[in-house]
Amino acid sequence: MRILVTGGAGFIGSAVARRIIQETSDRVLVFDKLTYAGNLASLAPVSQDARYTFRKGDICDAAAVKTVLSDFEPDIVMHLAAESHVDRSIDGPSTFIQTNVVGTFVLLQAALAYWRDLPPARRDRFRFHHISTDEVFGSLGESGSFCEESRYAPNSPYAASKASSDHLVRAWHHTYGLPVVITNCSNNYGPYHFPEKLIPLMIINALEGRPLPVYGRGENIRDWLFVEDHAEALLLTATQGAPGATYNIGGKNERRNIDIVEAICNLIDEFVPSARGPRRRLIDFVPDRPGHDLRYAIDASRIASELGWRPKHDFEKGLRKTVEWYLENRGWWEAIRSGTYRGERLGLAMSPSD
Repeated sequence: MRILVTGGAGFIGSAVARRIIQETSDRVLVFDKLTYAGNLASLAPVSQDARYTFRKGDICDAAAVKTVLSDFEPDIVMHLAAESHVDRSIDGPSTFIQTNVVGTFVLLQAALAYWRDLPPARRDRFRFHHISTDEVFGSLGESGSFCEESRYAPNSPYAASKASSDHLVRAWHHTYGLPVVITNCSNNYGPYHFPEKLIPLMIINALEGRPLPVYGRGENIRDWLFVEDHAEALLLTATQGAPGATYNIGGKNERRNIDIVEAICNLIDEFVPSARGPRRRLIDFVPDRPGHDLRYAIDASRIASELGWRPKHDFEKGLRKTVEWYLENRGWWEAIRSGTYRGERLGLAMSPSD
């Protein structure tokens, strides 16, 4: 098959693109604007393969989207292009609305026109796969999990923008018949993760002896999903998911933020001991971000029962692999540290800048 991956130079998108080349015989075209979070170095392991193609472009550019669909003729569009960091959405929400809402609309319109012009056999096979987040459901109490029928209650500009895009994709299916699948995932972690997110930030700061900022008292709970497990689930859903269906993808690894930070400290101490003592001394509790949801948890039973997918990595094994990767690939994250992101605190704005 021919698979178009928007946002394929990002964290999850690059994992999907690498998996397509390394684990299938399919072709992939990565379509990415290459913002601060897009990094062609994350695609280096597959960039020389004849089945891989990259094209720089913006999903908000209708002409560029139409052209790439016409030129590549995909069987599947996997839509991962998005602004994705909650803290950045607090400081500057307009970019999130433009990319996540308007960009998804532009892509849907182009995909619909493209799909309608396909021959019947290819039209039946075509899928538009929209990749979303569990943050659209809001905050959970101490028990329970989000399922596919959970009520939407987004609490951050990022979550609201992704909820909006979910609704658009669903509407294009019900109104126009576009064959879509939607997935909502829990927090991802693993290799090639942009350093502003919790786990890579803590790993890198610990290595550099910098403070480890933990929001509030670190009591917020997330379900953690190893990115390579997620990529496997996404390809399975894109190729075998039922048109119009939604699937939740989770790792069954609920952890408090403080427990994650302490586990990272222990691993860094194991791999790179410091004469100054245990890295836990670097933990710095800082004021919580506005509207910080307390807990997320995913019920992934539908994708398990209908498509047979289950995560392969428990959190301890996945975290160890992640720390080892950052130790072995300093060049990847040091280039980011020296340029677009230096570990500064984001999301402190009491009013949006745009």
